[in-house]
Amino acid sequence: MVPEHKRHRLSSLLRDCGSVVVGYSGGVDSVFLARIAVDVLGPERVLAVTGKSDSIASWMEDTAREVAERFGIPWLELETREMDDSRYAANPSNRCYFCKSELWTRLADLAAERGFGAVLDGSNADDVGDHRPGAVAATENAVRSPLLEAGLTKDEIRAWSRELGLPTWDQPAAPCLASRIPYGLSVTPERLRQIEQAEIGLRAMGFRDFRVRHHGTVARLEVHPSEIDRVADHRTDIARAVRGAGFERVLIDLQGYRRGSLNEGLAGGQLVQLGAFA
Repeated sequence: MVPEHKRHRLSSLLRDCGSVVVGYSGGVDSVFLARIAVDVLGPERVLAVTGKSDSIASWMEDTAREVAERFGIPWLELETREMDDSRYAANPSNRCYFCKSELWTRLADLAAERGFGAVLDGSNADDVGDHRPGAVAATENAVRSPLLEAGLTKDEIRAWSRELGLPTWDQPAAPCLASRIPYGLSVTPERLRQIEQAEIGLRAMGFRDFRVRHHGTVARLEVHPSEIDRVADHRTDIARAVRGAGFERVLIDLQGYRRGSLNEGLAGGQLVQLGAFA
């Protein structure tokens, strides 16, 4: 259950904003925030904006569009150009700062042009303490985080989303495709397409919570521990799908999917080769 004081606090924060542009990725938090904003402020005072770029998976874009249409959330797709920034493409450990600087600058300009009172993101109380260089860019652009300000946790957001009938209530976390590329290995449209193609193949097999990590010619597959037993059953299909995306080898990380593995690299976990390029 979500405490009543948090529900009231979120409504109060949104009313104080007056009208809002919501950074709307199609993920659990941003979908929830946009829906609540429409309920509290009315659709004429809300605009959900999805940044469109090579780093955003196509299924996230589809989810954003479909949920907006189903629940009457005013929605706009806005092309972002973080790939043109050499600092972003170089993929340093603060890569997200350059991406979010592009996004929040564009949304702040849009809000000013259309007369909206505030730009919002979907950060929640569980995000405090994470390595989040993108949060610096949000602060620089005066982006507010009402879910965080209201003290809502991820579990509470999922529970409330379920109450509202949002199809995203149990959706796994889905950060941008660039988060699958280890720091220092450049972000390119080709690598992002490889990741997306491989992950589409895994999704078609029924896997839900996983990552295909890009290590040059090698793909490192992290599957949630609850699903890892299924990997052996799909060994041949996984190898075919991932190699079909352009990788030469597929490795399974026996530690499974977990947050914060981006820095580990190929030597950081227990790996088993699933397939070699013929």
